[in-house]
Amino acid sequence: MTKRFENKVVVITGGSDGIGLMTAKLFATEGAHVYITGRQQERLDEAVKGIGRGAVGVQGDVSNFADLDRLYERIQRDHGKVDVVFANAGISESAPLGGIEEAHFDRVFTTNVKGLVFTVQKALPLMKAGGTVILTGSASGSKGLPNLSIYSATKAAIRSLARTWTTDLKSQGIRVNVVSPGVILTPALQTYLRDNEGAEEALKQMTPFGRLGQADEVAKAVLFLASNESSFIAGEELFVDGGFMAV
Repeated sequence: MTKRFENKVVVITGGSDGIGLMTAKLFATEGAHVYITGRQQERLDEAVKGIGRGAVGVQGDVSNFADLDRLYERIQRDHGKVDVVFANAGISESAPLGGIEEAHFDRVFTTNVKGLVFTVQKALPLMKAGGTVILTGSASGSKGLPNLSIYSATKAAIRSLARTWTTDLKSQGIRVNVVSPGVILTPALQTYLRDNEGAEEALKQMTPFGRLGQADEVAKAVLFLASNESSFIAGEELFVDGGFMAV
């Protein structure tokens, strides 16, 4: 049986752990040639081994244009095309209004917005009709959660980008959508829960399902948005949050 992404070239930024890594594994099992990025070479190497099936890791920071250029130059040499971009790399930091520092603002916006914009823009010369772009948003982009104004603003910006890019790219036949996770049990969240007693139960109570989400639940949504099964879906935001936004 033909796999959904047989011989498709998939780029996943922030692919060395969490949602990015799980998504890379699922794309690989569906026959894709997977390229992942990450800032730490050791973690990137471990991720590539875990993905298998010829996955390639390209060390780099999405906010660094030279690193992005090196990524796409490698793909150009290897395959000459990109079919799917999952712009997933991002950072989360908190700071209350009144305590927001310029360095905090710059770090979060530079990675989450600037890095995402140019991850997609630099891929476009390698993309053709039928290509898909999935951006990682967050439920926090639509909620007023305390101390997360800057992070949440970056995720709201990503939602807006998907709308305008849908119109920008419609003539090229490239679809853009957003997947917005709720509270997902990633390595970063596990670290937070270890350091904050009672936080896990509080987060569960915020979610109608009464549990934390799993990385594979988000990954499956990404594959859906990247596949022909979602061929008439564009400019949308798909929440994978256990009903957090809906109820």
